[in-house]
Amino acid sequence: MITEIEDFFSKGCGRCDRFATADCSTRQWAHGLNELRRICLASGLVETVKWGHPCYMHAGRNIVIIGAFRGDFRLSFFHAALMKDPEGVLEKQGPNTKHPDMIRFVDNAQVTKMEPVILSYLKEAMGYAQAGVKPPREESEIELPDELVEALDSDPELAEAFHGLTPGRKKSYAINLKSVKKSETRVSRIAKFRDHILAGKGALER
Repeated sequence: MITEIEDFFSKGCGRCDRFATADCSTRQWAHGLNELRRICLASGLVETVKWGHPCYMHAGRNIVIIGAFRGDFRLSFFHAALMKDPEGVLEKQGPNTKHPDMIRFVDNAQVTKMEPVILSYLKEAMGYAQAGVKPPREESEIELPDELVEALDSDPELAEAFHGLTPGRKKSYAINLKSVKKSETRVSRIAKFRDHILAGKGALER
């Protein structure tokens, strides 16, 4: 993954083999991505690189992150549960996302047209960060696949490590394993995940 901000806008995030090629998603959305960058900087946010992507901070807190995909590019908000979304522009990243947290663009020209809305949403998020306001913790019961329950019951070391994970990391394993239809495939995947769990990482972390 990249560590220099300019690399994202010229080459991509470095997370796939399309990095620094004409097929990289950042090439397709270059104008829109640069407009998002301009707007974020104009709002007074501090630009950093996190997880291979441009991340913008205020008052020591992550505010938004920019991402590019084949079919769209996005401005995603951290602490999305706080956002009021008066314009109704926020969408959920996926079916397992609790709160609408991103503005999705499918046309480079959308960014400039939406600049006043984007700026107002950034200012709202920055205000929460400045005041130290955080969304209330939402505890949700994580339903584990039977194969994982059995693996934890038979492996005390694995069980201790798994129960020490954050709720988000536990959930990442539950979602990953539930996406598999065959029981034997789940068992195989759990065996591959063992070292990851012992290292305190989530299913998608490297």
